[in-house]
Amino acid sequence: MELNSIIEYLDNKSILVTGPTGFLAKLFVEKLLRVQPNLKQLFLLIRASDSASVTQRFHNEVIEKEVFRVLKTKHGVGFNSFLPEKVTPVAGDVTLENLGIRDPELTRKLWSEVDFVANFAATTNFNERYDVAFDTNTVGAKNVSEFCMKCVNLKLLLYVSTAYVWGEKSGFLLENPLRKGETLNGTTSPKLDSQIEMKLISQKLQELKDEQVSYKEETTAMKEFGLRRARLFGWPNTYVFTKAMGEMEIGVLIESRNDLPVVILRPTMITSTFKEPFPGWIEGIRIIDSVILAGGKGKIKCFLGRAGLITDLIPGDMVVNAAIVAMVGHANQPSDNRQPIIYQVGSSARSPFEYIKLRGYLYNYFSKNPLISSPTSKHKGKPIQVSHPYVFPTTASFFTFLYITHMLPLKGLRLVNSLLCDYFRDKCNDAERKITFIMKLVKFYEPYIFFEGIFADSNTERLRASVRGNAAEADTFYFDPKCINWDEYFMNTHMPGLVKYALKY
Repeated sequence: MELNSIIEYLDNKSILVTGPTGFLAKLFVEKLLRVQPNLKQLFLLIRASDSASVTQRFHNEVIEKEVFRVLKTKHGVGFNSFLPEKVTPVAGDVTLENLGIRDPELTRKLWSEVDFVANFAATTNFNERYDVAFDTNTVGAKNVSEFCMKCVNLKLLLYVSTAYVWGEKSGFLLENPLRKGETLNGTTSPKLDSQIEMKLISQKLQELKDEQVSYKEETTAMKEFGLRRARLFGWPNTYVFTKAMGEMEIGVLIESRNDLPVVILRPTMITSTFKEPFPGWIEGIRIIDSVILAGGKGKIKCFLGRAGLITDLIPGDMVVNAAIVAMVGHANQPSDNRQPIIYQVGSSARSPFEYIKLRGYLYNYFSKNPLISSPTSKHKGKPIQVSHPYVFPTTASFFTFLYITHMLPLKGLRLVNSLLCDYFRDKCNDAERKITFIMKLVKFYEPYIFFEGIFADSNTERLRASVRGNAAEADTFYFDPKCINWDEYFMNTHMPGLVKYALKY
């Protein structure tokens, strides 16, 4: 694959972006508008019922975010005229046919004008209801792909997946596509089929309706159902299971129309921006971020992990740069073997980050930059003291610690249950609920804490090589993790950004 100028190629192009209220998609939109102001049009598909609500969501959840600060400064007073010329919010929903777009004239316009479709729409909650995750991540992928089939000038579909569609596999994980019906545990009975899964979801919802359960009970039941289905076929949670099925749906459509170029981007754990539009910007709290913030609040006394374990992290701006380069590089170049082109964008193969280092980062950063406790807390607005958490190298060792130090004392209290007053009985019940919750949480995230896979990125390395010949564009569309000094990045970029933008401290 040879690339001429990426920026020049994007001149006068129209791009449909789904899921633009998400963290990664906002970075994608901002980057495009900043580096190529001569884009013809960005159509942003936002879940909304009408033009008024889509406009409100666009301004509140997209353009008013801090990530657009640099773009606004660049255009100054002209930003308010530049924006409506280049960006069109579209009310719709990827879970519906024709993306839920009700305006037939707008639909025809998209079919005739769109050059690229970038599908970022997803629910990334690991413990989402199965019906919700399936509709967005699996049915949504299918609907977006079918919409692309009607776009007469479409040059490429970009689908943003996740590297963790490989589940809990260890070893070197190649940039190979997932084929329909493929499972991670090799099971052939029952058969994995998205149509069967759709019917099972419908049946489960009807059963719950017949039982007249509350909405809360229904939500719990659908979460548990999704987790059971995922683990039945070898995936650790509903999120990666439904994203894997989404990839399979796209593969089926490619086989039926091999003239449609498709790139599947599989980022690993996404962290705050490395450099652009400014260092440290982030939205939301991810797995590793929840550990960092809990540590800063003095809530982590124990740390799960061991020396040598690699956690694959990649800053959000690097993911977006890889997406844009792949999108342009494969425009109008359909795969000759009726398979999507896969790019795994991460760091474990080139610049591995050792998870155990996070323990030291927590102590060093928050010792020098302590969070301040709430005025209503027992510390009454004082700096929160942090300490080095005790390290448990396995889940079993941690559970043993919990049992000896917490569960056994509670069992002892239960033996004298008749002597306990209501106050202490409630305290015991509350403590047991918290311990049970912690144990479930640890088991839920165990596949990621103790993950032993390395994501191969030979395709991605070739993509990097394609821009190295042009120094200016290599600097603009950087995504080589080798340039990351993890110590400096965490201490000077990610953790300060997390506190400022996610914690809003």
